[in-house]
Amino acid sequence: MKSLTSEEQINHIDEEMADHAPVFGYELLRDILLPDLLGKDTREISYWAGKSLARKFPLLSTDEVISFFLEAGWGSLRLVEERRNEIKLELGGRIVKRRLEMVQDPCFRLEAGFLAEQFQNRNEAITEAHDEIIKKTHKVTFTVRWDKKDGAGSATM
Repeated sequence: MKSLTSEEQINHIDEEMADHAPVFGYELLRDILLPDLLGKDTREISYWAGKSLARKFPLLSTDEVISFFLEAGWGSLRLVEERRNEIKLELGGRIVKRRLEMVQDPCFRLEAGFLAEQFQNRNEAITEAHDEIIKKTHKVTFTVRWDKKDGAGSATM
């Protein structure tokens, strides 16, 4: 039997989860109910909710973050580029493609906040994450930046 590459393994897990996860229920809560309840504050509250989740699930490596995204049903996350004070990640997969096709203005700020807090804890520096939807490829790019000059101790809530 042929051994799968890590990207092939991620795609296989992503396909399995999309086939078994209650995607419609997830969409109802995430893309319809929450924006109705939170209104214009949806993006900001989602970002802080992501940071809060990250505090409850501290992860030690980028590989653990990638696994978390798969298990949470958020999609397939992959590392694109890593620099001294910045990391770029790309989120794709069936659920991301479906959200981009079905929802007029999908919000990925929960994921951005989660990433910001994970890297803030790891780097012990004030960290922010920004998301950019790439509709053409059905993906979302996250740019996570931190400043080692500013300690993170005062930034956590």
